[in-house]
Amino acid sequence: MTDRPAALPFALDALSPVDGRYADKCAELRALFSEAALIRHRVRVEAEWFLFLARDLALPELRGVRPAVLAAAEALARAAAPDEAVAVKAHERAIAHDVKAVEYYVRGVLGAAGATDAELEFVHFGCTSEDINNLSYGLMLQRARSEVLLPAIGRIRDWLVARAHAEAAVPMLSRTHGQAASPTTLGKELANVSARLDRASAAFDAVEPLGKMNGAVGNWNAHLAAYPDLDWRDAGRRFVTGLGLVWNEYTVQIEPHDWIGAYCDALARVDTILIDFSRDVWGYVSLGYFRQRVVAGEVGSSTMPHKVNPIDFENGEGNLGIANALLRHFADKLPISRWQRDLTDSTVLRNLGPALAHALLAFRSIEKGLGRLESDPRRMAEDLDANWEVLGEAVQTVMRRYGVPNAYERLKALTRGQRIDGVALRAFVAELPIPASERERLAKLTPADYVGLARELARDA
Repeated sequence: MTDRPAALPFALDALSPVDGRYADKCAELRALFSEAALIRHRVRVEAEWFLFLARDLALPELRGVRPAVLAAAEALARAAAPDEAVAVKAHERAIAHDVKAVEYYVRGVLGAAGATDAELEFVHFGCTSEDINNLSYGLMLQRARSEVLLPAIGRIRDWLVARAHAEAAVPMLSRTHGQAASPTTLGKELANVSARLDRASAAFDAVEPLGKMNGAVGNWNAHLAAYPDLDWRDAGRRFVTGLGLVWNEYTVQIEPHDWIGAYCDALARVDTILIDFSRDVWGYVSLGYFRQRVVAGEVGSSTMPHKVNPIDFENGEGNLGIANALLRHFADKLPISRWQRDLTDSTVLRNLGPALAHALLAFRSIEKGLGRLESDPRRMAEDLDANWEVLGEAVQTVMRRYGVPNAYERLKALTRGQRIDGVALRAFVAELPIPASERERLAKLTPADYVGLARELARDA
């Protein structure tokens, strides 16, 4: 019994924010990882297996299957009927087994299309539940990656590359250990992140989705008992690869989930890069290097009306943390199963959707925040002009080139822990025992000019 008002929208009563507050922001993943979506993929695999036995293996007992039955199986493999999930759940309530409920549903549909009792025995033929489950999750994770996650990561990466090019020549003070350091450009710092995302997203995309279809403990025991002359190793390989997955021949009752662990680890690495980036952007907003465009009607604080908070990057960081807590657990737990199978993976796998949803929420939050950022070159120039001591590195390195003794120590005495201005630095340079042309070159150098190859690197991103 619930005390919520009858008119209260269901989303406001949801236990998880991915199905409540943020439901509209991760709808694509709900279509892939909800209970109905899992049922849909299981029904598809059951139907595809029946069709494979009838057509590809051409089992003698299925050679007389009516065209209407094959058409019904094709329809099951292609798309969900309006009442599919409801019907499967009705079976499950009666028998208390989720995959067997799918089998009974498929048998019912094919029986209604004219399949004989003998033909219906080939629904779920030789299968363990995990033959159906591992392929279903493989298809779900593969689609989530290609259709939802990689495009979302790609949009952030594209923004970084575009802004790296646009801001390639905008000089910016670096900060190492939080202290003023050798200057860079804003574009180069954005290019660094785009390069990291390129590598991490490529590693994520490269994880092969494995699948198995080999019976109760991975040996085709039942298959071989029924049809000892069939090449079941080849049949299993052809069925799994026909679904677009990669064949894993060496398994126990479950596909070992090593690839899911690698998938989760690779996505967590993407997330970690974006946590790092979100924190940096937050800091740059605080320093004034980035301004955030004001959106009419928005409120930044319940009491301080002047505030425009970097909440998109804070939300991104928070959701990435939740995603990684789950993803790291999956990577550590899922490849572990007692002997030939225990059930601890089952409930864990059902939480893949929420983990990916939190990652997607973060990607979209960061993308939204990026769309509101405007750089402030004037503010960056102010910081550069207030930190002439960062040129100490340049001066002492030129001194080293010309053999001036104690170059580092002399610049340390001039600059360490204190601010100097251009006048003081030029006075120091004027007394150096180096070629006059070098003194002249160093005297013209400013913090804004001292950016090395940052401009070129940013433009090449």
